[in-house]
This record gives sequence, C-alpha cells and structure tokens, in this order.
Amino acid sequence: MPMMDGPQIEAFLAAEFPQVSGYTVERVDDAGVTLRLAVSDRHLRPGGTVSGPTMFELADLAMYAAVLSRIGPVALAVTTSANIDFMRKPPAGRDLVADCRLLKLGRVLAVGDALIRAEGHDGVVARAAMTYSIPPKP
Repeated sequence: MPMMDGPQIEAFLAAEFPQVSGYTVERVDDAGVTLRLAVSDRHLRPGGTVSGPTMFELADLAMYAAVLSRIGPVALAVTTSANIDFMRKPPAGRDLVADCRLLKLGRVLAVGDALIRAEGHDGVVARAAMTYSIPPKP
C-alpha cells in the first residue's frame, strides 16, 4: 500500500530538491511509479537527442519516487548502485516516461528497475537497475 501519492511526492521533491524540475508523477501503486519528464532544449545533446545524463536522472528520480511512495518522506534514502543501458536514441520533442517497479523493498535496501520510453513510442530507450539505501529510523 503506497504511503505517498503522486502529489505528495511532487510536493516533497519541490521542497527538498528544488533543483529538479519538469517531472510529473503519473502513477503510484503497489508495484512502483510512472514518472514523466517534459523534455526541453536543456535536455538535448548535439545531434538533437536527449542526453544520457538526463535519462539517468529520470531513472534515478523514478526509483527515488518509488521508494518514497512506500516508505514515506525520507530525504536521506540514497542511491547505492546504478546501472543503465542506453538502447536507442530518443527523439527530441517528445516527453520521456519512466516506468519504475520495486523488485524488493527491505528494511535497509530497495531494489528496482526502470524502463524509459519516448512518449508515443513503444521501444525502450533505456533500462536502469538501481539499489537504494534506506536510512535507519530515528
């Protein structure tokens, strides 16, 4: 059962991480979250495609949102492991959508994966596997 919904996650991110913007939580359920990035010119690399660091940020933020949805507003949950495969170039001018699912949620670690697609395209543009460390409760 999710502890935080989409608007709560967005409000938490705005308060704790104002440097990240352009993201919308579209889905929160027991399996994970869907996070959308409104792609703009600042996300593009030469050649007119979305940059790798932008896609990594989307995957990492989707995993963070999935963890928060289950444990509540814990700012110090952090990435401990990340692996991303870039599979195809996403087209410019389309939002990116990350579907993140939690594969395991333990007391101190959360493991999940994220599949990133360009809006309107079925093909996966990137796949990420991530582990988060959950701090002990005070």
